[in-house]
Amino acid sequence: MLTKRIVPCLDIKNGRTVKGVNFVNLIDAGDPVVLAKQYAELGADELVFLDIAATLENRGTTLDMVLKVAEQVNIPFTVGGGISSVEHVDKLLQCGADKVSINSSAVKRPDLINELADKFGSQCVVVAIDAKQINGEWFVHLAGGTIPTDIKLFDWAKEVEKRGAGEILFTSMDHDGTKAGFANEALAYLSKTLNIPIIASGGAGSIEHFADTFTKGKSDAALAASVFHFGEIPILELKEALKKQNIPVRI
Repeated sequence: MLTKRIVPCLDIKNGRTVKGVNFVNLIDAGDPVVLAKQYAELGADELVFLDIAATLENRGTTLDMVLKVAEQVNIPFTVGGGISSVEHVDKLLQCGADKVSINSSAVKRPDLINELADKFGSQCVVVAIDAKQINGEWFVHLAGGTIPTDIKLFDWAKEVEKRGAGEILFTSMDHDGTKAGFANEALAYLSKTLNIPIIASGGAGSIEHFADTFTKGKSDAALAASVFHFGEIPILELKEALKKQNIPVRI
């Protein structure tokens, strides 16, 4: 059985790691390069690095920071934020990124998914989807959750897979930063209807939440930020607890 992955997420704004609740009220969480190195040493399986202001500020992800982070880590490393072209992805991969995460740009121009998958391979393309439940249905939101759309989560996820994405990173905006657990019902439905890995994001607050998203949510990986940044859940302790529950992890 494939091991379940634990993935710390570094949300970057103005060169610093930040963390908020429901996508707002951001507080400083440290130097991304220092944190990335620590996570690689402490047993994280992968890292996700999101330049959260890039789309809003209409610019690409900062290349020099990607270079610095890549120099410090020996685990797969996904970069996202303001990515909208094959050329930009080429530069990011040359700077040391292993995968890229696209979100708003994929919704605005879905052909971008096909172009990136054709050029770099599906394994390189992660499509991030931020969604919120409105009247019982999940709807996709863009630009760091600031722009609602009428696109339904499950329809978009199917299209993303069809176009060649290798993974989906699904963040529940309702759960983000609340530490109340992941959106396991939606995650389980995604896992059941798609054939590509699903990364759960939004809501991690305890070791049990991680166990639940792997068992009930059928997630392939679990992404979290503040519980790792502020030392609330040590990664090794988390993995050992998951192993005791017969959830396959790499230690």
